[in-house]
Amino acid sequence: MAAERIVTAAVVIIGNEILSGRTQDVNLAYLGQQLNALGIRLREGRIVADVEDEIVAAVNELRRRYTYVFTTGGIGPTHDDITSESVAKAFGVKLIRHPEAERRLREHYGPERINEARLRMADMPQGAELIDNPVSIAPGYQIGNVFVLAGVPAIMRAMFDSLKHRLVGGAPVLSISISTRLAEGTIAEGLGALQKRYPELDIGSYPFFRGDRFGTTLVLRGIDAAMLSQAAQELRDLIRALGAAPLDEEPD
Repeated sequence: MAAERIVTAAVVIIGNEILSGRTQDVNLAYLGQQLNALGIRLREGRIVADVEDEIVAAVNELRRRYTYVFTTGGIGPTHDDITSESVAKAFGVKLIRHPEAERRLREHYGPERINEARLRMADMPQGAELIDNPVSIAPGYQIGNVFVLAGVPAIMRAMFDSLKHRLVGGAPVLSISISTRLAEGTIAEGLGALQKRYPELDIGSYPFFRGDRFGTTLVLRGIDAAMLSQAAQELRDLIRALGAAPLDEEPD
């Protein structure tokens, strides 16, 4: 049987307002969930300031490393919206006024409200393919394996819905979560041995504090359902051998 194709992605979150803490990003979590469902593994999320050289460097590095790259933010009408200029520079192409994007904006705003600031939202790298924006009309775009999206969450989600048919993923990543009252230090050795037995799986450990008790949630991820189930059973056996029980087996 041929090895399953691994499809990867990265997200570049662009904006000084994210780095300052003024705005809290929610786009990364949404994209991670949506991409996972499509069989695309989100491997990296990077926050970049509104600085051209930094955006160019991030886009160029990530588009060479991953199957897909998604950027969010910086495609509005104001002076600090420099994502399109930066992406054009990253690809070594001209920034042009996209005719169809301009047509949509002129039709939406009409002659009374259209102005040069709004028309800036039609400026895109030469060769870009539009991504529809059913919320506020101004489109995003794709160039190569890079998808340039708005930063406003509702608009970003609508844009992603418009483009996701273009994405080709691998097998969806499945996951099983098992919680226990054991501390990480207690289960660490056995968990490491389990990971060595199942190198195809990603096994993570996440401590928690609920009520007045500590515990650990253990998450197994992989694309092979049978292997995942077998490893989960071994993990449950390990927890019992250490004198505890998975939380769903604890008596009330």
